[in-house]
Amino acid sequence: MFNNILMVCVGNICRSPMAEALLRNKLIQRKSLKIASAGVGALVGHSADTIAQALMLEKNIDISTHKARQLDGELLSEYDLVLVMEKGHIDAVHHIAPLSRGRVHLLGKWSDFEISDPYKQPRHEFEVALELIERGVDEWVNKI
Repeated sequence: MFNNILMVCVGNICRSPMAEALLRNKLIQRKSLKIASAGVGALVGHSADTIAQALMLEKNIDISTHKARQLDGELLSEYDLVLVMEKGHIDAVHHIAPLSRGRVHLLGKWSDFEISDPYKQPRHEFEVALELIERGVDEWVNKI
């Protein structure tokens, strides 16, 4: 059983904030669960992308207070499961904190898919990313 889960992407303004909010929403009954997000190249202090915010609001989930933060070894040490969007992110997390090996997995691990970055892309790319994020979250919910 995992109690502390971190969602990771690059900038921490598109994919990981949406994944964080969706997972928290799905597991709302587990009050002791700590769910957060960060980026391997975060746009520190930035809000979630406006398209990501709009898509989440359509699901009655508000991510307007999100602020991007940089992933570092200290932050990683707080989490027992780290879920990333792309296979390359696994290496990036391991580079930041080699002791994270074994705790870092692809959000799409169970169906072997990656989630492309929709940053600065049209809304449709955000919709595609969100659909895959939802699929990955649903698959992980059964394992958490």
